[in-house]
Amino acid sequence: MAQKLDVCIRGDGMVGRTLALLLARQKLRVGLVTSPPKTSPDVRAYSLNSASRHLLSDLRCWPDALHATPVQHMRVWGDGGGFTHFESPSPEGLTWIVDVPVLEAQLSEAVRYQAEITPLTAPEPAALTVVCEGRASATRDELGVAFDVLPYQQHAVAARVRCSNPHRQQALQWFSQGAQGLEILALLPLGGAHGDTASLVWSLPPERAQDMLALSAEAFGSALENASHGVLGAIALTSERAIWPLQLARAERWTGTFADGSAWALAGDAAHSIHPLAGLGLNLGLADVAELAKVIQAREAKDYWRSVGDRLFLRRYERARKASMTSTWLACDGLQRLFAHPHSGVQALRNWGMNRFNSLAPVKAWAMQQAMG
Repeated sequence: MAQKLDVCIRGDGMVGRTLALLLARQKLRVGLVTSPPKTSPDVRAYSLNSASRHLLSDLRCWPDALHATPVQHMRVWGDGGGFTHFESPSPEGLTWIVDVPVLEAQLSEAVRYQAEITPLTAPEPAALTVVCEGRASATRDELGVAFDVLPYQQHAVAARVRCSNPHRQQALQWFSQGAQGLEILALLPLGGAHGDTASLVWSLPPERAQDMLALSAEAFGSALENASHGVLGAIALTSERAIWPLQLARAERWTGTFADGSAWALAGDAAHSIHPLAGLGLNLGLADVAELAKVIQAREAKDYWRSVGDRLFLRRYERARKASMTSTWLACDGLQRLFAHPHSGVQALRNWGMNRFNSLAPVKAWAMQQAMG
């Protein structure tokens, strides 16, 4: 079949839509395979760094101040007296907590008005197919790409809550040792600078997570208030609760060719996933598509005769992203393992390390700049 498209993107989530918009700006013919509408509201929020903000702002898809709350303070408590505090060096914020449904709607609207993007109900032939289907990607499995998965003995419980105390633009996180293992609670500010709502991500041992789902809304709010030590006052559940298993995963290959010679590439959760404790998930997916769009655009200078699916460009993309992500994978996995270790000596060491890190201003400033992107 003749190719009518330059690029076919399988998956119209936030990563897929962002890539479609970036490639359409290069006047490439883009097909975007759409998914069935969601049957339940999305309760997630994402912590986006400066690089992600600049990318989305350039596409005119950055949400307004009510739906992209800047974080001025980040406070993290260990499981035995450890504490670390980051403060934004400017009113811009350390990071921004973005409402997922609002961002999805803005990306969808931008795609709808882009003439170079064609909505598809099924994949069509193209010089390059980019797989943005998420970590359960059917296309990746069909291609026979090994997906190395390290499951954590944790499930994430996500929801929206309202607090009796305003959040004051603070992102709060607690590590603790429960009877069944490591628990990590994060409360992320929503509703703008003066809001009193928060996005909850609670990483719990599987049985404990199921117990939390089974609680009434009132009992769940009380358990959450207790786990957060009352920092935000009384907490009331305002949404449904979502749950999913946590894992560290990465595809062995991110690029390749189909039997017909056309090319494919993986991006976003189809290529990798990490623990949410650092709030980097969507940032990594957006960095993938920004790099892919960059290497494709580079051909316009002196390699204009090459196809968008040329192996040279795809290998550049794969090498760049794998090299960039190695330290992130190691750091997130290392932190999870460090706090999951039950030995009292390890507990004392990690909490001493948190306090020592908090007192080393130059080191903390460097780490903060890295996290801000």
